[in-house]
Amino acid sequence: MEKRVLGADLEVSAIGLGCMSMTGGYSDQPDRTEMLSLIRTAVDLGVTFFDTAEIYGPYANEELVGEALAPVKNQVVIATKFGWDIDPVERKPRGRVTSDPEVIRMVVDGSLRRLRLEALDLYYQHRVDPSVPIEDVAGTVKELIEAGKVKHFGMSEAAADTIRRAHAVQPVTAVQSEYSLWWRRPEQEVLATCEELGIGFVPYSPLGKGFLTGTISADTTFDAGNDIRTTIPRFTPDSLRHNQAMVDLLVTIAERKSATPGQIALAWLLAQKPWIVPIPGTRKLHRLQENIGAADVSLTDDDLAEITTAADAITIEGGRYAEAAEQMTNL
Repeated sequence: MEKRVLGADLEVSAIGLGCMSMTGGYSDQPDRTEMLSLIRTAVDLGVTFFDTAEIYGPYANEELVGEALAPVKNQVVIATKFGWDIDPVERKPRGRVTSDPEVIRMVVDGSLRRLRLEALDLYYQHRVDPSVPIEDVAGTVKELIEAGKVKHFGMSEAAADTIRRAHAVQPVTAVQSEYSLWWRRPEQEVLATCEELGIGFVPYSPLGKGFLTGTISADTTFDAGNDIRTTIPRFTPDSLRHNQAMVDLLVTIAERKSATPGQIALAWLLAQKPWIVPIPGTRKLHRLQENIGAADVSLTDDDLAEITTAADAITIEGGRYAEAAEQMTNL
């Protein structure tokens, strides 16, 4: 697969793999053996960029990724995240963010152990903590880099000014935020900031949590006990019905390109900037193969203009998060 560079020198596959759902979050609990196999198959197919976080599980996702990639850890890039307050005994989140420097210094060792690494390839602040100056957070990660525990610093869902302030203390290699044809806020300020400062951009949920694949409709039901989409306004039946126009657009382009709607959505992202690396998540082999195939889909300038112009005319209904979760972003 084509390689791309995040920041100054972090080379990764053009499409990565988001591993969050492999330990829950979408319907039932996945089979662990199958998920280990899927991650290893992704390596065989050319994926070199894998995304996890201590909050996923908590901890279980890092343990899964660490075990799966242990034999090839020197051939891949593993990104993880800090920034949530987690009870280490109960292994449960306490529902708030924390980027207290002492906490960062403590939790990094747990991530290293679970991921079976000597140094974390890319360490994101998962959410900005308004109670801690971002300069202190960046300075703490800088200390970890100097100590050999971390190689690269990243930020997630941070506002442009916050990114700029952090970067002045410790260069930011990548910013990870939601970005797709149905959530384009990064285009307002963050992408320009990344381009100016030489920072890579990693879109999560690049397929709209499955919606842009064309496999979800107003009649789709989600497991209320396990699926996070039951908490998202954008996934109510009325919103899904209204937002179908975006999928219809992708279907039209996909038919012309002998591709799938999801592949067009990913190809559109890849075409925005050469330093953008989406990380679609999946738990199915055929979806993994489909997502990787998006790297081979070529969109002309006319195709891109057509997609962007049509998307500009579509008003997406429903928030991408519940209000409390949305308030933790773009800080």
